[in-house]
Amino acid sequence: MEMNDIFRTPTLPGFSPTGKDGDVVLVSFVRLARNFRQLPFPGRAGFQQLQAVASMAASLQGDLENAFGESFDLIDMNAITPLEREVLAEKHLVSQSFLQNPQYRLVLVSQDRRISVMVNEDDHLRIQGQAPGLDLNTPLEAVSKVDDTVESRQDMAFDEDFGYLTACPTNLGTGLRASVLLHLPGLVYTRNMNNIINISPQLGLAVRGLYGDDREVVGNIFIMSNQLTLGFSEKEIIDNLKSAVTEIIAHERRARKAIELYRKDRLADDVWRAYGILRYARYLSQKEALELISKVRLGMDMHLIDEVDEKCYDGLLIGGRTSFLQNAAGSDNMSGAEVDKLRADMVRRILMAYRAEGRTGA
Repeated sequence: MEMNDIFRTPTLPGFSPTGKDGDVVLVSFVRLARNFRQLPFPGRAGFQQLQAVASMAASLQGDLENAFGESFDLIDMNAITPLEREVLAEKHLVSQSFLQNPQYRLVLVSQDRRISVMVNEDDHLRIQGQAPGLDLNTPLEAVSKVDDTVESRQDMAFDEDFGYLTACPTNLGTGLRASVLLHLPGLVYTRNMNNIINISPQLGLAVRGLYGDDREVVGNIFIMSNQLTLGFSEKEIIDNLKSAVTEIIAHERRARKAIELYRKDRLADDVWRAYGILRYARYLSQKEALELISKVRLGMDMHLIDEVDEKCYDGLLIGGRTSFLQNAAGSDNMSGAEVDKLRADMVRRILMAYRAEGRTGA
């Protein structure tokens, strides 16, 4: 896979509709925070120290390629455009905070795009893995393999009492942050989502909308993650999150059944109207597109629509994002109307591509 594909292809690396519990869980993530022993955290480091960290991390590229048997792209965040940086964040390969100051920031990305290593974010290394559906073990194994490769070459900041030392106290201990991306239209529609959000802190978890703001969630997509790492083993963190997500999956499926039982015809009408707008609209705002895509995805999962393959979903999510569209057009100086037109064009092309594929049995 060419490196330019990372910026030009509208895909979410860890997504596959065939993943475990893929009707509700879109992608699972596991991330490790690690720091080199004798250098200050990035927030307190000078330019020479940041450069030293970047050089140490870059020297690991060949070791990672040997360990995984595939190539890793080394991307200098200061050498790519602001739009390309945003695309990496939209694909969940880097964090939004990683974009703020690109100097001496690097990211290593595996050929299959499911492993990324941010260099000089809040910590020297943020090692992340992705996998489709509810599967936290696969990315945990991947990031642990990266960690083992790094520790075979470098001394890491570790304390016998506190575990791995990190820039943020909430990451002390294992340094592990596990999270899942959830599509929860049933719980939102039945007005049960706030109950999930409110009870999550009592379980040591955090839930927030992926798109929108604190007052409004767009597209019914949420991310759930552990809040604490100190005092817990990796297995305990993974098991706790997995248990909570399994319960949420059950609640979401019950909500969908209730909607189907009492409002099936109305739901089918909503789904087909949403598909019709996506299929034929000439202008789509980002918010409108996300809301319509959510309805169509729900219709796919509930077998209410068969015009398009569900493999299109990640393409619609990423391909409809403003930075991706601007980057594809090669311009960050576009009016809102121009972007909305590009978005509608992109959505139509993706739907047509997967509609044709589904009908030919490919």
